Amino acid sequence: MMSRKNWTASLTMCSLLAAAMLLLSTPAKAQGTGEKTYKAKCMGCHGPDGAGNTGPGKAMKARDFSSAEVRKETDAQWTEIIVKGKNKMPAYDKKLSEAEIKDVVAYVRSLCKK
Repeated sequence: MMSRKNWTASLTMCSLLAAAMLLLSTPAKAQGTGEKTYKAKCMGCHGPDGAGNTGPGKAMKARDFSSAEVRKETDAQWTEIIVKGKNKMPAYDKKLSEAEIKDVVAYVRSLCKK
């Protein structure tokens, strides 16, 4: 039979493990959502790797996400570009939610590291 003290310690450990799993799974979920949104809304111009080597991307002069110039921009700058558009890129403020934009920015950051 488990003592009350051991039961409380076990319950606390289970709670901590559950909280840790929840916190660790959130970026993965955002990454998956960001990737899905990127593929649906961005990949046609920016390409699967973010290099912009697609017909539309070349025509619109889409910047390569792995370039030093793009990588040094902040998440806030990227968010503003997605929301307002830039050059020939359309604004997505009416097409994507704030959460989707945040997830896309996180996904694009992952492309920068490849």
